[in-house]
Amino acid sequence: MFKKNINKLKIFCDGACSNNPGNSGSGIALYKEEGKPTLLYGDYQELGTNNTAELNALYKALEISSKVNCSTLIEICSDSKYSIDCISKWAYSWKSKNWKKKGGEIKNLEIIKKAHTLFDELQDKITLSHVKAHAGIEGNELADRMAVLAIVVKNREYKQYSYENINKVLNLKRG
Repeated sequence: MFKKNINKLKIFCDGACSNNPGNSGSGIALYKEEGKPTLLYGDYQELGTNNTAELNALYKALEISSKVNCSTLIEICSDSKYSIDCISKWAYSWKSKNWKKKGGEIKNLEIIKKAHTLFDELQDKITLSHVKAHAGIEGNELADRMAVLAIVVKNREYKQYSYENINKVLNLKRG
């Protein structure tokens, strides 16, 4: 997908869900030093939610970050404040209370635990940024199109999307 040693990496991740709960998928847009972004789509679930799709996309971005050696901080961008807060803030409190919270169960606990563990390991190498959804931010828009594509083609495993013209990708169905 890309060489292991890079100077700069910015990853946009997004999830989509038709009906909620319903069919869901996740998308990724990877920006390296130069060239067009690498686009990935996958994590299709028949009975997913918007939150599980967002968490799965964030987990995939963390997983990618764990496999590269980058000379600068890797920036991971998500339009899901919920996902970011789950793994970078709330999980510390939940973990200290044996993964419990006041008021009942923690929804999406399995993926939160996995993502939080990876986030904890990578903290010195990454930064998480919240971006506004559907605000014309190219990387976020591309990740959104990939999340919707994962639903359309029902792709459970991540696949790289092959394209020539970025504007044609941006004209795909949006979430």
